[in-house]
Amino acid sequence: MSKQPWALILGASSGFGEATALELARAGMNIFGVHMDRRDRLPYVAELEERIRATGRECQFFNFNAADEERRKECVTQIRERLTERPAGPPTESAGTLRVLLHSLAWGALKPLTGAEIVANKKQIESTADIMGHSLVYWVQECLWAGLFEKGARIFAMTSSGGTRVIPNYGPVSAAKAILESHIRQLALELAPAGITANAILAGVTDTPALRLIPGHEKFMQVALLRNPNHRLTAPEDVARCIAALCHPATYWMTGNTIHVDGGENIVG
Repeated sequence: MSKQPWALILGASSGFGEATALELARAGMNIFGVHMDRRDRLPYVAELEERIRATGRECQFFNFNAADEERRKECVTQIRERLTERPAGPPTESAGTLRVLLHSLAWGALKPLTGAEIVANKKQIESTADIMGHSLVYWVQECLWAGLFEKGARIFAMTSSGGTRVIPNYGPVSAAKAILESHIRQLALELAPAGITANAILAGVTDTPALRLIPGHEKFMQVALLRNPNHRLTAPEDVARCIAALCHPATYWMTGNTIHVDGGENIVG
């Protein structure tokens, strides 16, 4: 009997996470989504859940800070319980399995490190690194301890060009992205014997809520439009479709990479 495939998306309610949730649902996966939204955005999240269910797939969303250790443990326990339930209907399918984990958390301090009246402090630098970098490892550990992954599982993490390039006011996030890419490489090494891949996805400049929080984002968008051979910005759907393609069993030998999904933006000087 085949197992129901599920994807766990951290940062599922907007941007890359939202687009990937919908794309993977269309590809036949059920969706677990972790997000942190205030009450005024919850109707939009509920609408997103309905759009996922309209594809014929199941979904379950959790609204909390993904860096909260106790809530993370509680969430994984609930996921494990859901995956061990046998679906109703003909006995052609057994319990579920976690096929994909996508880390798409976009919260961090956008302040200079020095040279200004207001700079990023110790707490802001450390919390940015924890949420946007280290939390990937903690979620992977928790899912492994719970026995959620099997051979063929895919781990993805959204990085950015700031992981290797200097961007004004992006210092804490840049450091977090460098941490994230390093963790991906180490996870790829350690999980290879289990048949689990880990790759970072580096999108081109994309008009998302996270981008609009960066001071000077308008200039980034203008430059990207000039550089990109396609003469447009990357869209969340471009990235989501690539992630769905990378979930194919034939990509089992691709691991430990930082994969550019940018329409060629990065190759233009």
